Amino acid sequence: MNVRFIAAGCVAIQLLIAGCHSKEPPHATSEDIESAKREADREIAQARAEASKDVKSVSKIAGASGRDIAYAKATGAFDVAMAKAEGDHKIATEKCLTLAAPEQPACTAQADRDFDAAKDAAKAARLARRQ
Repeated sequence: MNVRFIAAGCVAIQLLIAGCHSKEPPHATSEDIESAKREADREIAQARAEASKDVKSVSKIAGASGRDIAYAKATGAFDVAMAKAEGDHKIATEKCLTLAAPEQPACTAQADRDFDAAKDAAKAARLARRQ
């Protein structure tokens, strides 16, 4: 009988402890947002440097046509636009994490929609530049 009473007491204590440790969505700080901004800036700068290097490389190739150079420029612009879109998405997601838990899903969904729109715009611009 005492064993059952002790076991029931242990289960009750475990349930109380588990209830106190309910999972809350993660919260971001202004430091997290600033870190995301720095990372995004670094990624954009790297994409710009790579794009510039690629255009110069194509320009130096003997027999490279204007079309080849335009293609390299379009690809570079696309890469920069995608780096910017990804960085903006990371920043927006971090900002969403600063909101109250009920507001986070809608904020994250909007950040995802903005990211998808930026990707689509980058793809359309690349296509237009290649033609």
